[in-house]
Amino acid sequence: MLSVKKQTVAITQMLVCSVLWSIAGIFIKLIDWNPFAIAGFRGLFAAITVAGYMLITKQKLIISKNVLLSMFFLSATFLCFVSANKLTTAANAIVLQFTAPIFIVIFSVLIFRQKFKISDIITVIFTIGGVLLSFLSNINDGHIFGNIVAVMAGVFMAGMYISVGKTNEREKMSGIFFGQLLTALIGMPFFFLTDCTVTPLSAVSIIILGVVQIGIPYILFGLASVNCPPLALCLIAAVEPLLNPVWVLIFDGERPGMLSLIGGIVIISAVTAQCILQVRDAKRGHQKILAAEQKKQAINAN
Repeated sequence: MLSVKKQTVAITQMLVCSVLWSIAGIFIKLIDWNPFAIAGFRGLFAAITVAGYMLITKQKLIISKNVLLSMFFLSATFLCFVSANKLTTAANAIVLQFTAPIFIVIFSVLIFRQKFKISDIITVIFTIGGVLLSFLSNINDGHIFGNIVAVMAGVFMAGMYISVGKTNEREKMSGIFFGQLLTALIGMPFFFLTDCTVTPLSAVSIIILGVVQIGIPYILFGLASVNCPPLALCLIAAVEPLLNPVWVLIFDGERPGMLSLIGGIVIISAVTAQCILQVRDAKRGHQKILAAEQKKQAINAN
C-alpha cells in the first residue's frame, strides 16, 4: 500500500502548493515595479528558499540536460506570468495560463507518443470549462498583448510540468533552483534600468512572493512530481484560479458572480474525481504486483 500512500501525499502536497500559488495576483498588483524586476527579485528570494531546503536535506546541485530544460521552462513561465499580470487583468492572466493542461496533452502525444485515458481527456475538458466559467465575466478584450503573453505562460507551464516530471528524484530541486536563479539574473537588472521605487509595502510583498508564494510551493511541487504525473499535477493546480476570487472577496470585498460559483463547483468536482482515480489506479497497480508475486511464489513452491 506504500504506492497509494505516496500518491495521496503527492496530491496533498500539490493542493497546498496550489493554495500558496493563488496569492500571486494580489501581491504582484501591490508592487509598482517593472514586471521583469518583480519576477527577478521574487526569483531571488525563491532561489534562497530552495537553496536552504537543499542545504537542510543535504542535496547536491546537479547539472544535466533534464535540469537545464526544467530551468528554461520554469524561468520562461515565471517571466511570462508576472508580465501578464501587469499587461492584463489578474483574472485574464490566471485563466489563460490554465490552458496548460491542453498543451500538456498536445506535447505529450506529439513529442512523447504518450497515450491518455478517456478520463484524463474528460477531466481536462471539465477543468478548462470550469476555469472559463469562473472568469467569463472578467475576460477583457482590451488587453490583447497581455492575453497573448498569458497564453504563452500556459505553453511554458505545460513544458515546465513535463520537464520537471522527466527529471529524476536527485535532479528535481536542482532544476527548480536554477530556474529561480535564471529568473533572478534576467529580471533583477530591470530594477535598476527602470523606475522602481522601494516602499515598505513593496519590500514585504516581494519577500512574501519569493518565499511563501513561489519558494515553498515549488519545493512541494518538486516533491509531488516524484509520485504524480504531469497532467494530474496540472489539473490539481486548477485550485489556484478557483481560490483567486476568494482572496479578492477577502481583501477587496468583491463578491464572485454566479458563473464563478458554478465554475468553482465544476473545477472541484473534476479535480476531486481525478484525484480519486489516481489513488484508485495506484491501488489497483499495487494489487496486481502483489498478485503476480504471490503467483510466482506459488509456482516456485511447487
